[in-house]
Amino acid sequence: MFVLRDYQRQAVDAAVKFFVGNSTRNGIIVLPTGAGKSLVIANIAMRLDAPLLIFQPSKEILEQNYSKLLSYDQSIDAGIFSASLNRKEVRRITFATIGSVTRRKDYFRGFRYVIIDECHYVNAEDGMYKDFISVIRSKVLGLTATPYRLYSSRCYGSMLRFITRTRPRVFSDLLYHVQVKTLQNRGYLAPMEYYRLNVVNPNRLKINSTGADYTDASVRQLYREIRFNDTLENIVQRLLAAGRKSVLVFTRFVEEAEHLATALGGIAAVVSGKTPKREREQILHRFKAKELKVVANVGVLSTGFDFPELTTVVLARPTMSLALYYQMVGRAIRPFKDKRGWVIDLCGNFARFGRVEDLTLTQRKPGLWAIYSGTRQLTNVYFNRQ
Repeated sequence: MFVLRDYQRQAVDAAVKFFVGNSTRNGIIVLPTGAGKSLVIANIAMRLDAPLLIFQPSKEILEQNYSKLLSYDQSIDAGIFSASLNRKEVRRITFATIGSVTRRKDYFRGFRYVIIDECHYVNAEDGMYKDFISVIRSKVLGLTATPYRLYSSRCYGSMLRFITRTRPRVFSDLLYHVQVKTLQNRGYLAPMEYYRLNVVNPNRLKINSTGADYTDASVRQLYREIRFNDTLENIVQRLLAAGRKSVLVFTRFVEEAEHLATALGGIAAVVSGKTPKREREQILHRFKAKELKVVANVGVLSTGFDFPELTTVVLARPTMSLALYYQMVGRAIRPFKDKRGWVIDLCGNFARFGRVEDLTLTQRKPGLWAIYSGTRQLTNVYFNRQ
């Protein structure tokens, strides 16, 4: 049996109180990366006495959280409903992916409770989640570390909106949260060091039509002009020479990831969205076993990658996405004995967002939550006013 930390127990208590209470409004719980969300989900599931459907954003995270629940009790009435895993089981506690149940809503009409993990993916205006929720009419709890979504306007530009402040919205109430800094101060998250190397100047990049990120064309052009691939190779070589035993590199395109892996030889590998599942699993197994010292990844490993011994992340891609920045840095924030996480930022991301541990959920007025970095507001304000 796992013994819950106090904040995990408080999160579980808040969730159970919400489910058994009389409120008809959906709620969210915000837990930072590395806070033990899978344990919280498992404990919520065990304390409820009615059917519970738990949505996971991917089959990999689904399997991880399903296994965590079974680690309590192998006889618990739990199952998996996922086409990609070739399992369609409806049990008292059912783990599912939304794509697998969207045409099987009738199977779940008797479910009183729904949990959506990584609930920032829920589009309140349209999509499979909204359709499912409107048909089933269960009470819904969302869990996330990044409680905001991007919205764009032709007239005003783009902003991140806290998900309890969107119009329309699925989630109305923030039920419980704990700050990153609180967990770090208590030793539940690793201390972090940030190193800023001015390799890519974001001011030289063009912003795309949504106003939410940089165009691929402008990034590629600048990379060529500054010989970015060679610089990235040199920086990673220096990190290895400094004794960093595991380095996870986030790149924008496959080209620089492959260049880096080729330059480093047998101690490095590439993972992308096109990497077959079996090959990806082998690469990550070798990385965790220290057979590989460097993994360059493109568009993956920002969520659900649990490797507490990981010491170093390299942000070798510029982004205007707070969620992506948080998730990339968060890969190195899980605690391990004597560990200090290093974040090497090559692309001006730190200047935009600051330290992850300085991000705070703040309520300026009742019900009006926003994310701040120090005194600077990052959500519910247009990008050009930040």
